Amino acid sequence: MNNDEFYLSDEDLKLLKKEFEPRSNKNHDKKKKRKRLKVKNLMLLIIFLVLLIVFIISIIKVISWHNDSKETKKQEEIIKKAETKEVTDNDQTEVIASDEDEDNPYWDYIKMNLMDVDLNELKKINSDVTGWISVNGTNINYPFVQTSDNKYYLKHSLDKSYNEAGWVFLDYRNSKSSYDKNNILYAHGRVDTTMFGSLKNILKSNWYENKNNHVIKTSNEYENSLWQVFSVYKINTTSDYLQTKFNTDEEFLSFANMLKERSYYDFKVTLQKTDKILTLSTCYNSKQRVVMHAKLIKTQKK
Repeated sequence: MNNDEFYLSDEDLKLLKKEFEPRSNKNHDKKKKRKRLKVKNLMLLIIFLVLLIVFIISIIKVISWHNDSKETKKQEEIIKKAETKEVTDNDQTEVIASDEDEDNPYWDYIKMNLMDVDLNELKKINSDVTGWISVNGTNINYPFVQTSDNKYYLKHSLDKSYNEAGWVFLDYRNSKSSYDKNNILYAHGRVDTTMFGSLKNILKSNWYENKNNHVIKTSNEYENSLWQVFSVYKINTTSDYLQTKFNTDEEFLSFANMLKERSYYDFKVTLQKTDKILTLSTCYNSKQRVVMHAKLIKTQKK
């Protein structure tokens, strides 16, 4: 080998290459790792904030719900001011004729006393007070109100204070002074069973098996009335059972029989074109409603 020549082995070349290799690639990899870490941390922060917001909203809703329930209990104390009593038949009593069989409970129901409620004290609190309803086998025993729309009392209580528990109200299309062909009462189906929360009971077999539960009593300024239940069911949100006006008696009877056919149970009630119906409607969940229908069987003018 010539002394002037300079020789590098393969191993030496590898070492030199490594020594003089650009560091930009290494730096680039580090930057990518840092960026991925930042993105990951940002995503975790966003998820945390979303969960925190959901938690706070849930807490607010729970507190609001309990406050509404507390205020509703206060309203229930107020309604005790109304004088409620049972009244027997007199010369102002009218029994609605029926073709029911002799063994039909209708004949026992029409012998029942009526409920009379003095609404004057409640009307001093709220002039919208229209009547009172009591449903056997449930916790429903409330005055009901009526205003110019079906929205106000979804979020206002008996004394008109804001309350998402709402109150029991009569459809704005119905008459206060006389019964229409279909008279509709609404209220929220509260979990604590206030308002129409206990209306879900009507879907249970033990409620149906007790025939004493198949009557509804109402009282207003003009008359006291007794209604015989003929249909109970749960249905997806629809408005076809909320019709109040009918062009002919035949149209009404077809409507009434449609309601009867939907029932979970057979109440063995005969419907006539001259009947008048009381409808109760409440929410079962966000997509379904619990509905009850009864026909007028006895009334007494005040």
